[in-house]
Amino acid sequence: MSFSVLAASRHALRGTDIALLVAVGAFILLSGFLAMAETGLTRTNRVRIMALAEQHRRGAGVLLRLIEHPERTINPVLFLLLLCNLVAATLVGVVAGRLFGGLGVAVATVFEVVVIFIFAEAAPKTWAVQHPERAALLSAPIVAVLVRFPPLRWLTRSLIAISNFFTPGKGIPQGPYVSEQELLAMADAAAQDDVIEREERTLIHSIIDFGDTVVREVMVPRPDMVAVESTAVISDVVEIAIAAGFSRIPVYGQGIDDIVGVVFLKDLMRAEREGKSDEAVSTIMREAHFVPETKRVSELMREMQTKKFHQAIVVDEYGGTSGLVTLEDLLEELVGEIEDEYDLAEVPVERLPDGDVRVTARMPIDEVNELVGADLPEGDWDTVGGLVYSLLGHVPTEGEAVDCDSHRLTAERVQGRRIGRVRISNLALTESDAGAGGAEPAT
Repeated sequence: MSFSVLAASRHALRGTDIALLVAVGAFILLSGFLAMAETGLTRTNRVRIMALAEQHRRGAGVLLRLIEHPERTINPVLFLLLLCNLVAATLVGVVAGRLFGGLGVAVATVFEVVVIFIFAEAAPKTWAVQHPERAALLSAPIVAVLVRFPPLRWLTRSLIAISNFFTPGKGIPQGPYVSEQELLAMADAAAQDDVIEREERTLIHSIIDFGDTVVREVMVPRPDMVAVESTAVISDVVEIAIAAGFSRIPVYGQGIDDIVGVVFLKDLMRAEREGKSDEAVSTIMREAHFVPETKRVSELMREMQTKKFHQAIVVDEYGGTSGLVTLEDLLEELVGEIEDEYDLAEVPVERLPDGDVRVTARMPIDEVNELVGADLPEGDWDTVGGLVYSLLGHVPTEGEAVDCDSHRLTAERVQGRRIGRVRISNLALTESDAGAGGAEPAT
C-alpha cells in the first residue's frame, strides 16, 4: 500500500492534534532547559560561584544557595525532566497512532529517539558542559522557583523516601559530602584562577593536614630538649633559661625519663627577687602535662585551650620521654614557622646552584616529597633523617649517601649519632646533565 493511500485512509490532522503537537514542542523546550540546568548545576565550580557572589554578580547568590544543597535541588529537576520527556513521548504516540495507525508506533519511536534525544538531551547538555557557569546562572532563578513549589517539593521528597525504603541499609544519605582530596583540588584551582591568594591555599592545605598530624611529627625531640635537674638551684636555672631563651623548662629527677615538673621563668625571676636564689628549683616547679606521641595535634590543641597549659611532655609507649611539644609548635603547623629573637637563624631549605636541595634532617617526609617532587617512602620514621637511618641500617658518617626513588640522600652534617642536614640530589637530572656535558658536538 502506497503512502498516499495510507494517508488518505486516515483521519486528517484535527485541531486537537495541532494542540497536542504544540504541547509536545513546549514539553521538549522545557525538557531541554531542565537538562541544561541539571548539567550546569552539577558541573559548575563552587569556588568560582562564591567569588561571583562576593562580586554581586546577578543570579550568583541564588545559584550559590542551590549548589550548597544539591540534594534539595537536583531531585526536583530530574523528576520534572523525566516527566516532560514521558509526557512528550506519550502525546507523540497518541497523535501518530491516530494519524498512521499501526505505523504510528514506528513513527513515534523515530520521533522520540531523534528529536527528543537531540533537542531535549544532547544539545542542551553539550552546551552546558561547554559553558557550565553561564548555564547555571541562566537557569538558577527559574530552578529556585521550581524547587520551592510546595507540591513538587512534597512529591519528590515522598518519592525519595519510597526509594530509600527499598535501598539496602539506611537509604541515600543527605549530602553534600566533599572529600579532603576534593577540597584540596578546589583550593588549588581557586589559587590558579586567582580567586584566593597563594598564602590562603597554603593555609587550607595546612588546616586539612592538621587533622591527620600526630604529636610525634611536631614535637621537639629529646636530644634538643633543655631540661634541668630538680636539685639545681634557682640562680643557675635562671641563667640556663635566659641562655636558652625559653619561658618554660622541664625539671627531671633521676634522669630525662623522669620528668617531675615544669618551671616557669617568671616564677624563677620572682623567687630570685625574693632572695630564694639558693633554693632548689623543685620548690617552685609546677605540674607537668604528659601526652602520648600518637595523640593527634588537633585534640592536643583543644586540650591545651581547655586546661590552659602551653607545654606538654611527649612520652613513648614504654613511658620514656620522647620530647616535648608547645602550643607554638602546634600553631606553626597551621601558619608556618614562627620565629622570635631567641630562635636560631637556621634555614630549613636551601637550594644549591647545581640543582640539589639541602634540608634539615628533621623535615617531614611528606614535605620533602612535595619540595623535590619525589616519592620517598613513609614508614616507622617521620623525617628525612629517619629515612636515611632506616636505609643505611647504621649511624652514617659525614658525607655518606644512599639512593632511594631516583634521589640520592647525603648526610652532610653528622653530630655524634645524629644527622643534622641532608643533601638531596635528583639522579635523573644528574645523569642527563652528565650525558649532555659528555656528548661531543655533531659535525
